[in-house]
Amino acid sequence: MSTTDDGTDARKIDRGETTGGCPVSRDADGVWRVRGHAAARAALRSTDTVQAGLGVETVEKMPAKIRRPVLYRDGPEHREHRRQTAKYFTPRKVDESYRGIMERVSDEQLAKLTTNGTAVLSELSFELAIGVACAVIGLTESRPGLAGRLERFFPEEFGEPGFTSLHGLYWVWRQAVNWGGIYFADVLPAVRARRKQPQDDLISHLLADGCSSAEILGECITVAAAGMVTTREFVNLAAWHLFTDDALRERYVNAEESERLAILHEFLRLEPVVAHLMRRTTAPVELPGEDGQTHTVPAGEVIDIDVTSTNADEAAFGEKPLQVCPHRELTDATAPGLSFSDGPHRCPGNTIAIQETDVFLTRLFALPGVRLQTPPRVSFNDAIGGYELRGMVVAVGE
Repeated sequence: MSTTDDGTDARKIDRGETTGGCPVSRDADGVWRVRGHAAARAALRSTDTVQAGLGVETVEKMPAKIRRPVLYRDGPEHREHRRQTAKYFTPRKVDESYRGIMERVSDEQLAKLTTNGTAVLSELSFELAIGVACAVIGLTESRPGLAGRLERFFPEEFGEPGFTSLHGLYWVWRQAVNWGGIYFADVLPAVRARRKQPQDDLISHLLADGCSSAEILGECITVAAAGMVTTREFVNLAAWHLFTDDALRERYVNAEESERLAILHEFLRLEPVVAHLMRRTTAPVELPGEDGQTHTVPAGEVIDIDVTSTNADEAAFGEKPLQVCPHRELTDATAPGLSFSDGPHRCPGNTIAIQETDVFLTRLFALPGVRLQTPPRVSFNDAIGGYELRGMVVAVGE
């Protein structure tokens, strides 16, 4: 892990990569590597790039009559969908409609900790993320056990489906079972309920837009990956930082909300849950390099954006970019950098994720005698460079 000039590096996660380096380069495998913030933002905002990675190749093989989840769409159709659903993610909507849910679910989960004296934080934070995301989506008629179904759908290690080996056949069967489990236990009951009585949620909107139950399943799985799974990891990451930095924890606990959110944004900037964003060019794209130079990425090329490096770019985030510095002076960058992506595919649930993390953590650190008993075990999802924190045990009381 690299460090700043004075030898300090506040990051917890060692991804085995160094920050800095050439802002734009092309590897021997033909992939364009982007480490500069300005170049990365240009690639993400360009109308001549589309989603790559995240299983998009598999989605492209689906029959044309099946509408792709919004994550895998680009162009006018994608923009119109985002415009219509933006109302579910505005700061005002989050505060008025979801804050109460965040508080209730946080209290329910932390009651488990206070009752037992110890708890695995990833389990509590996953239930939090599920409870909030389900309210936004409309998955409110689920049978018991949604957390387990999602755990099976997003295991710590993935296998490669296929039809030429027993291992591949096993993963084909496993995927089919997991898709079916969520469809019949979670999506179908919600769809049936909203066909009878529409609500102010995403599933009701999708039904009004003519989506089939199968298409709604795809959207729900996408939101589960983007909202539930990543939020769980960030809650654990932020708690880990605060448990191991007494001064910063004291500052966080006694701060106003704006200050607390600024601290959380710094954690996310330093340690993005998704460390690589992939795009494919549909026309030549100009990316800014060093010293006023530009790089032209031809059509049909893949761009790999290293978010960890772009978020540590001194040109965008100033001196000592690897330290936690809330309210740092920025040029034209956003507080969490590109951790929520940018451009047409910028995460719409960014306000929800930060808000629910703050609601949960302020309650967690208000508990008498709360402490870290066992640090987390760190593993990685190589497909997105994402970290997974498991086995982090917290305790309360004497």
